[in-house]
Amino acid sequence: MQVIINGEARNLAAALTVEGLLSDLGLDSRKVAVERNREIVPKTQYGQIALGDGDQLEIVHFIGGGDHGPKGEGPEGEGPEGESEGDGGFTVAGQTFSSRLLVGTGKYKDFAETARAIKASGAEIVTVAVRRVNVSDPSQPMLVDYVDPKTYTYLPNTAGCFTADDAVRTLRLAREAGGWDLVKLEVLGDQKTLYPNMAETLIATESLVKEGFKVMVYCADDPIAAKRLEDMGCVAIMPLGSLIGSGLGIINPYTIRLIKEAVSVPVLVDAGVGTPSEAAAAMELGCDGVLMNSAIAQAKDPIRMARAMKLAVEAGREGYLAGRMPRKLYADPSSPLGGLI
Repeated sequence: MQVIINGEARNLAAALTVEGLLSDLGLDSRKVAVERNREIVPKTQYGQIALGDGDQLEIVHFIGGGDHGPKGEGPEGEGPEGESEGDGGFTVAGQTFSSRLLVGTGKYKDFAETARAIKASGAEIVTVAVRRVNVSDPSQPMLVDYVDPKTYTYLPNTAGCFTADDAVRTLRLAREAGGWDLVKLEVLGDQKTLYPNMAETLIATESLVKEGFKVMVYCADDPIAAKRLEDMGCVAIMPLGSLIGSGLGIINPYTIRLIKEAVSVPVLVDAGVGTPSEAAAAMELGCDGVLMNSAIAQAKDPIRMARAMKLAVEAGREGYLAGRMPRKLYADPSSPLGGLI
């Protein structure tokens, strides 16, 4: 009997269930999701569903991804540290998080560095990508072995998806793999800019919301589109600051501010932030948080940059809450003129 696994033909010596196939491949069924002939196979049915000749299977897991060990045993498994004093954090889809910095898990040199950087950032939400398992070498380490999903909130995203259909399919697999309803939707327009395709984004949003997903959505910095996404049921709006991975900072702070005024759900700047000063600037606009990956992972010292970003987000939020001084056209001396010698 022949089946197609992750795009490759494989001959099976005997009839197998999904559970039997995973066992033969050396895969931990708790860490993967399986799609058979484009339909999700529930984990509870792995032992009952028999494979047939010509079946097409996709076996996926979570890998490090962002804008494109057991708890308590060393730095890899320790939870997020630190909390902004005087700031109650932000709430999304009924969950409250003390850290307003969200980080991606891609582009690091290895999973150990990923874990250390996340810890240094103080982040509680980490984005992860859904990709095919390497069935030829199932012994390869997985992200869940280093970044404990019981300690951090995994935010599955649809990085690399260019159609609504692919994005929805990906998030269905993600929910089966980990059980998470809180997801990040991004549907890209082209490979060169990775700019959001808003037409496809709206189509995917409608499907996902109907299926009970809590959608945090990457979108253009367009206040009209942002309001429409909120009205459709998105739980957070995530306008790009600039192109994914560009490090160009916030190109148009005025539209970001308009988005914040237009919607009542959290607004988080997603993509383009390259420096701590840019992260602070996003927070000074009144945004509820910042998501970044490349700015930390591609720094010369990712761990130190993670700490810097943590402090920058906290400082920017405190500055916003404090309220900046008014701008004036002329000088206004700090020292009183009365009593001047």
